[in-house]
Amino acid sequence: MNYLTAIIPIRKNSQRVKNKNFKKFNKQNLLIHKINKLKKVNLFDEIIVNTDSDEAIRIAKKLGVSFHLRDKYYASSKCPNNEFWQHIASKTKSKYIFFTNCTSPLIKVSTYKNVIKKFEKIKKNFGSLNTVNLVKDFLFLNQKSINFNSMKAPNSQNLPDIYRLNFAINILSRKTMIERMSVVGKKPYFFKLDEIEGFDIDTNFQFDYANYLHKNLFKS
Repeated sequence: MNYLTAIIPIRKNSQRVKNKNFKKFNKQNLLIHKINKLKKVNLFDEIIVNTDSDEAIRIAKKLGVSFHLRDKYYASSKCPNNEFWQHIASKTKSKYIFFTNCTSPLIKVSTYKNVIKKFEKIKKNFGSLNTVNLVKDFLFLNQKSINFNSMKAPNSQNLPDIYRLNFAINILSRKTMIERMSVVGKKPYFFKLDEIEGFDIDTNFQFDYANYLHKNLFKS
């Protein structure tokens, strides 16, 4: 059994940005960039592309990493995330799982290494390590403020620290991922990323903006 395995989940039919993982992104595509960057980390026993896509499998083979062919149900919108995460863990023979999406393409190799190093230090006391972004926004739910008193609004810097999971990096044991059906452990350690490295692609505008940033930051 491996000690640390990186998992890259890829769906053939992305919902909001069509074929986002295979669209041209700084001369290549998001999946190729992700695989090449993880290979440079050089701390994984194995890198696995978990997918229902023939194109993703072709890329995995070409770049010399493993792949798991995803069952039809687990690649469908009918499958909730908790079932999908449990399935991923059950199919991965590794003590720890490094779960990372292609949609966070602006993370540096040095940050991946630092996150793994941090996990090794905290893993005995925390159930997972999850990258997050700090949110300092005035939030409402059903027209009611949820993180401030709307009759006595503070300055934005004095709002409570709310963290948003960006799903750039999640590290936890295989056992925890199966038992909790989640990438978040019972006591998570939140590793804060800045706005650039924690940038997540969810819309066409975000794809274009990330592409612009990647071209100017990485020059590759």
